[in-house]
Amino acid sequence: MQNIITIENGVTRHPAYRLREPINLQLGADEHIAIVGPNGGGKSLLVDTLTGRYPLLDANEVKYDFSPSASKMVSDNIKYITFRDSYGDSDATYYYQQRWNAHDVDDTPVVRDLLPECKDEDLKRALFGLFGVEAMLDKHIILLSSGELRKFQLTKTLLSHPRVLIMDNPFIGLDAKTRDLLQVLLKELTEMSDLQIILVLSKSDDIPSFITHVIPVSDRTCGAKVTLSEYLASCPVIPSHVLSEEKRGRILNLPYTDNLYHTEHIVDLNKVSIRYGERTILRELDWTVRCGEKWALSGDNGSGKSTLLSLVCADNPQSYACDISLFGRKRGSGESIWEIKKHIGYVSPEMHRAYLKNLPAIDIVASGLHDSIGLYKKPDEAGREACEWWMDIFGILDLKDRSFLQLSSGEQRLVLLARAFVKDPELLILDEPLHGLDLYNRRMVKDIIEAFCERQDKTLIMVTHYQEELPACITHRLFLTRNG
Repeated sequence: MQNIITIENGVTRHPAYRLREPINLQLGADEHIAIVGPNGGGKSLLVDTLTGRYPLLDANEVKYDFSPSASKMVSDNIKYITFRDSYGDSDATYYYQQRWNAHDVDDTPVVRDLLPECKDEDLKRALFGLFGVEAMLDKHIILLSSGELRKFQLTKTLLSHPRVLIMDNPFIGLDAKTRDLLQVLLKELTEMSDLQIILVLSKSDDIPSFITHVIPVSDRTCGAKVTLSEYLASCPVIPSHVLSEEKRGRILNLPYTDNLYHTEHIVDLNKVSIRYGERTILRELDWTVRCGEKWALSGDNGSGKSTLLSLVCADNPQSYACDISLFGRKRGSGESIWEIKKHIGYVSPEMHRAYLKNLPAIDIVASGLHDSIGLYKKPDEAGREACEWWMDIFGILDLKDRSFLQLSSGEQRLVLLARAFVKDPELLILDEPLHGLDLYNRRMVKDIIEAFCERQDKTLIMVTHYQEELPACITHRLFLTRNG
């Protein structure tokens, strides 16, 4: 049988990129693989090795057989989408809040100009229909929502006709309808072409039925390839709660600070509209969030969820032209943005994308004390103790001195979550907080959110496309529909 990728006793030359054991791996023709494992287990290291990014010792090269592809070039045949929310050509100059600053948009390309030519009109039609690409063609890339960006990246890559398509957590950030349709499309592509698919999944209950084999990776060790049915039969069951009673008690017993607002209304939006060019994102939205309420914010990709949160977090310049009150204070009445931010803990895909900071993880957490992207003011001893306290709660204290950029995306997300909690905020805003987390860490973060929200006068707004990710404490729901 043809083996499209073969690694025999593979050990990367650079020690920093090695797994604990030599890699022995064969991917046969017609096999579709899921690489699964916990956050920080080594999944991305394995993928980077099999794509040839990290050369092997002793000239022991990865062997490829891409037939019947005409090209033998790895770059032509293997396409790897990491979904690190890259904005393509504009990523080098991307900064936090750029999406909300319309005056910076003109310097960024539009979707139409970044899509490759495709001679297969049936494929192009199918992709454009699935992902709603027609509506995005003339949008500047910087204005795409996190979900729209993923749809664009998938379309761009699939139009290039790869022989092997590797996707890192392809379903996160997509609304339920698009997730289901994507699974159907990928299955159809595997049946109608030579395309072979490798999925890298932290959320291992997301494995589609067309996957034939699973490669488990944990503790920086590549396990033996098994069939999908064998893997599912051996999956451990995650308990209904994983946070220890000791940590839960520590959260519940946190002392309250003396600078709380103590207002009945946390958020008041009165007929708020947001437009970018010809497109209306929010239209005359009325919304009131009262102290102690726990809101689930949902809606299809591009419906304006993140835009709405950018208004609440004082990140969107258009908020000054809108009738908005936060903690009982009307925006534009002289209050300081930074005074408001002191009372808000926030994490989002935009924030994760902007955090390309080569700083120790504890400094990333400490930046939440001053609401900065990067650390411009060293924390005092009490601040550092608070950072270590929350990193311990999230199970990442041992990562405190590691560079943020050397952590896996799941570990980075836990660091950013600790950053959101570090100042014990009155309002907690979590925009898809469980992105990229494995099953254990997803359950742990839900436990932490639930414990935190049991405390007095804590208000929550949370966005997710997975209903099972919502904590049990949710009391209210807001569903946004897309305008045009």
